[in-house]
Amino acid sequence: MKIKGADILINCLLEQGVDTVFGYPGGTVLDIYDALYRNGKINHVLTAHEQGAAHAADGYARVTGKTGVCFATSGPGATNLVTGIATAYMDSVPLVAVTGNVGINFLGRDSFQEIDICGITIPVTKHNFIVKDVTELADTVRRAFRIANSGRKGPVLIDILKNVQIEECEYAPQSPKPAQADEVPSGKLSRAVNAITESKRPIIIAGGGVISSNASSLVHELAVKLDCPVAYTLMGKGCIDENDRLCLGMIGMHGTVAAVKTMLAADTVIALGTRFSDRVALNRDKFAEGKRVIHVDIDNAELDKNVTSDVHVLADVGETLKTLIPLVGKTERKSWLEEADGFKKCNALKKDTSKRAYKIISAAAKIAPADSPLVTDVGQHQMWAAQHYAVNSPRRFCSSGGLGTMGYGMGAAIGAALGTGKLSVLITGDGCLGMNMNEISTAAAYNVPMVILLMDNRVLGMVRQWQKIFYSRRFSQTDLGKRKIDYVKLAESLGAAGITVGENDDIESKLKQAFDEAEKNSRPVLVDCKISPDENVLPMIKPGMTYDTQLEKLEEN
Repeated sequence: MKIKGADILINCLLEQGVDTVFGYPGGTVLDIYDALYRNGKINHVLTAHEQGAAHAADGYARVTGKTGVCFATSGPGATNLVTGIATAYMDSVPLVAVTGNVGINFLGRDSFQEIDICGITIPVTKHNFIVKDVTELADTVRRAFRIANSGRKGPVLIDILKNVQIEECEYAPQSPKPAQADEVPSGKLSRAVNAITESKRPIIIAGGGVISSNASSLVHELAVKLDCPVAYTLMGKGCIDENDRLCLGMIGMHGTVAAVKTMLAADTVIALGTRFSDRVALNRDKFAEGKRVIHVDIDNAELDKNVTSDVHVLADVGETLKTLIPLVGKTERKSWLEEADGFKKCNALKKDTSKRAYKIISAAAKIAPADSPLVTDVGQHQMWAAQHYAVNSPRRFCSSGGLGTMGYGMGAAIGAALGTGKLSVLITGDGCLGMNMNEISTAAAYNVPMVILLMDNRVLGMVRQWQKIFYSRRFSQTDLGKRKIDYVKLAESLGAAGITVGENDDIESKLKQAFDEAEKNSRPVLVDCKISPDENVLPMIKPGMTYDTQLEKLEEN
């Protein structure tokens, strides 16, 4: 059966189980949007900006485990996707971005809205394609989904010329081929088992790869079998119940002192699906000094890149643990767990319950539905959320960890809500909201139940905190006080509801009001939470410092 290229694209998306696409139409994708309209089987969400579409597809992918899909036209439409694609790339999120481009007779002539989007996105995609021949389109789409979901997951871009969208060729439907996991190397696994067996004081550090490989329950099974405490990175949040005795909380620059002290006392680090970024390793040369490091990761490029391992296993974390767990014996390390428990109980950096940010986020965690996905933007509020908002199951936490994208939150929260069918919670700041507030109109238009907790401190909080600590309080361009924005009126003007939590208001009653409104009326509700510009994120380990040399300073804060 001969059909147009645009129809081939839509049929191939349906083959891959795509039910939702986020995007924004334009001249070079008119035929794709016409095919989408005529087919009628895929839900399309029209965002306010293409970057919002990419972030929405990203949030959808993180909470569902499926591949997120976004559409954009050529030129500025395509370039507006780039930050969202890069965000997904840094956090290993499966995403397929589809762009249109000018017809083949106009290619390379600086035609209207022509751009080499493949050239632009080479560094931030796993692969990208420019389709010039309609007979190659179906196989290209299928291959893009396989690449996005194989190995270390990530974004793929397909740029489809306009003539390809209208030309016809034979189309035969195919069922998607299941991803094949590579075999776990037995020699390296045997060495890992021996190293674990010989350890006296092991610690597991679980990263985003644990979530990506759906290995959270296996990590817990291993930890229980080994009597081993678990710390997680920002991207690993949700891989272990934060109320579990074995959980130490987040590790890294803004992690818990319990995680830091346990890490220092450990003799073996079992690193699962983490890349030892600068925010985790800090001083990478001394991070694991005097310790044995066992590193499991699916990407060979990450092994020994930041922290040198004694044993590494190049394989999927989930597949590795399925093979490894039966090979390690049940070990009792009662004194080691008691020591780790002591680090938690005598935590020198107790939560400052007097700070409004803590009160607001803790109250929201208590009031929000247990299955609500939590989304953050980037900055102080991101770290407060990571520290104080318990997420006890995987795929409930979305945050831009690697790229640190301000403006990520609104789009991702829309994608997370639509992907799960649940109310989503977005924790953001007034700096970040300034970059994505237009997407409130998207959430309102699609009746997305969402509570937006705006940490309104009238400054660029994290940048200002660094200026305060490292730049002798020279607050250069981090004061947002001149922006006289009434956020409640802004939300209402965009079709959402707005509530203010002032200094003297009862936080819990206001938040209950917001969550009730969002759930009952299926709409976004913005909560303008007034906080002091001088509320800082603690602990904070100075970049490049070692955990041990900085610990004393942390305990003095």
